[in-house]
Amino acid sequence: MSWQIPTQIEQDIIAGKATYRTFQTGNGGQSILPVPANSYVVIFGYDFSPAGGGWKRLTATSGVQGNVLNDSLIRWFETQQISFYTGTDFYPFIHHVNINSVPYAAILNTANPEVTEVTSIRFLEEIDNTPIARQLYITSSNDITITHGLILNSGVASANAIPVTNRTPVGLTFGGSGIVNNTQTDYGPAGTPLQFMQPSPKDYQDFGFGLLPNNADAQAFATPSNLNGLTSAYNRLLALAAGVESTSAAQYYLCLHYALYSKTIPETRG
Repeated sequence: MSWQIPTQIEQDIIAGKATYRTFQTGNGGQSILPVPANSYVVIFGYDFSPAGGGWKRLTATSGVQGNVLNDSLIRWFETQQISFYTGTDFYPFIHHVNINSVPYAAILNTANPEVTEVTSIRFLEEIDNTPIARQLYITSSNDITITHGLILNSGVASANAIPVTNRTPVGLTFGGSGIVNNTQTDYGPAGTPLQFMQPSPKDYQDFGFGLLPNNADAQAFATPSNLNGLTSAYNRLLALAAGVESTSAAQYYLCLHYALYSKTIPETRG
């Protein structure tokens, strides 16, 4: 487990100043944690069971040698995003989820029956939906909107060599190395995607990469789009199951651990 109750919150719970609560959600990608009036919550951890478990996918045949991406239907589940919106602040978290792949069947060269030659191989793939624990510290007096989705594509809109600036000195960073990096990545619908700008949108002109777009952001996270951004696990599970609603084993589940304070947020909490 990679989270624990913060000491001050644990003391508040023991003293009766706060109440320990959990909030369990899953299946659909949109949930709201209600916060009572004249109260606030502090989310300090979550347990996340990724979507996509319970299915085994037999990939198409591929050559024995060479680099091969995971099957596209399974690959949707390899990058999953959880985000929290408090009405004033936004907290995105992206998880990479492992895909387990094992050889299933070898395709032999039948042209010469005297020689056993494997020409291609098929793999059986499945999502590793082992629960993931994460430490948080999110404070809110407003209802908290929770969004879960899958990300397949993040298009490279531009790539550049990083110049030497006062924030990217030569030798210690990529500045002046001549090595090309992603400097603008699209995470969202075609035409108007959120654009993750690197090294930083702040003083972007110092890097000489052109004008900063209106939809630039300093964080990497996806916005809703069925093709090029965040899409619901439900939609992809329907595709996996050929239009048949999948079992509960394939759904995502998220359990929040939080403290409920029945008073307004002290200024020192922020």
